[in-house]
Amino acid sequence: MQDNAQTIKSPAENTSSGSFWMFLIPSLIGLFLFMAPISYQDSLTIPVAILAKSIQAVLGDSLVAIVTIIIAFMSVASVLTKLFQPAWITQRPFLNGLFNPNWIWLVVRIIGGAAVIMTFFQIGPKAVWEENTGGLVLEGLLPTLFSVFIFAGLLLPLLLNFGLLELMGALLSKIMRPLFNLPGRSAIDCVASWLGDGSVGILLTSKQYEGKFYTQREAAVVGTTFSAVSITFSLIVIAQVGLEHLFLPFYAAICLAGLVAAVIIPRLPPLSLKKDTYIDGSKPQADQDAVPQGHTAFSWGMDLALAKAGQVGSLKHVLAEGVRNAVDMVFGVLPVVMGLGTIALVIAEYTSVFSILGQPFVPYLELLGIPEAVQASQTMVVGFADMFIPAILAASIDNEMTRFVIAAMSVTQLIYLSEVGALLLGSRIPVNIVELFVIFILRTLITLPVIAGVAHLIF
Repeated sequence: MQDNAQTIKSPAENTSSGSFWMFLIPSLIGLFLFMAPISYQDSLTIPVAILAKSIQAVLGDSLVAIVTIIIAFMSVASVLTKLFQPAWITQRPFLNGLFNPNWIWLVVRIIGGAAVIMTFFQIGPKAVWEENTGGLVLEGLLPTLFSVFIFAGLLLPLLLNFGLLELMGALLSKIMRPLFNLPGRSAIDCVASWLGDGSVGILLTSKQYEGKFYTQREAAVVGTTFSAVSITFSLIVIAQVGLEHLFLPFYAAICLAGLVAAVIIPRLPPLSLKKDTYIDGSKPQADQDAVPQGHTAFSWGMDLALAKAGQVGSLKHVLAEGVRNAVDMVFGVLPVVMGLGTIALVIAEYTSVFSILGQPFVPYLELLGIPEAVQASQTMVVGFADMFIPAILAASIDNEMTRFVIAAMSVTQLIYLSEVGALLLGSRIPVNIVELFVIFILRTLITLPVIAGVAHLIF
């Protein structure tokens, strides 16, 4: 994708009334599908999520079988591609990227293939396929991701290709750049995640990084900081700990803690050490956010947007890109989520690793005045495996304040291997598993005092 906002030298020269409508109509449709909050089945969501739920309803129980076939197929196909290097795959960049991963990801895919077969047929060690490990990933998570990936992948070009991000980038750069040292367009990722699903935000971030709209540092920051948990899932978490009546202060605490973390963590290693270069090693222009003389932020953003819309070759090309997005996510990422998610949950369920790692948090929790600090400490690190596990463990804690803090922490920690972490690792966003764990710990250390402060005001 060589199309790049910064390569457009004289936007006004490329504009026409046709470009205006080419910008306006798809962008409005994209805004509606990805960002319009809609009440659906007593919860707040976005149209793309409703479409995803509709395909789940249509496919029903067969969806688990479809996901199983996809992951098993990708495991076998990747091994055969790596062994025999067929020219019809290796000479086509898209197919080569899909079926010919490096050796580390090949191993993860093999693990995912083995785990999905054992889980679907309930064979082999029970630790792999029971309802709290492989069963949770295969039956609880992957059908939702499959459905989201299908529609988000197909429809994402409405946000990416018709100028909306160019306009938002110009309008919001004065907010995003000073606060987070990010381009204005990154605000779109955050809103899409916040109203819809973190996986949508990661997909959007990955595609913009591949298209040279984000540098390595910007992509890593946006992917690990702005792929927020949706309002809907936050409601599920607070319900799990029996504190639904406190949802408004609970969500306010999450937003406040998330904002504090978003300001501080990108300025700390490992994110601060990421290179400000694009995926191909080139560097951004120094004045990429500057508004030329004679323009307002809006007029310059509109010029950029219309120029971008004017570059759209054909709707067939846009549709083909959407199909590639969906295929890339469904076939490339689902095996990674199955492999890493199952491993993480087995460790959480059958070993004391996360409990041991949580021990250093006991004095920190006591310092912040959190009751039942020892029990609470066991939930601090286990969220790295899956964000719902802390809420499950917290349900057995008597103190309401402690349950409130644990529930809010599980949401603001943000990075968990059963979904967001695995999606980040499976994408081209430049982060590794060690960096993700460090960022997870930093988020825990920084957001805990904020949430504890809110909790002390409430209880």
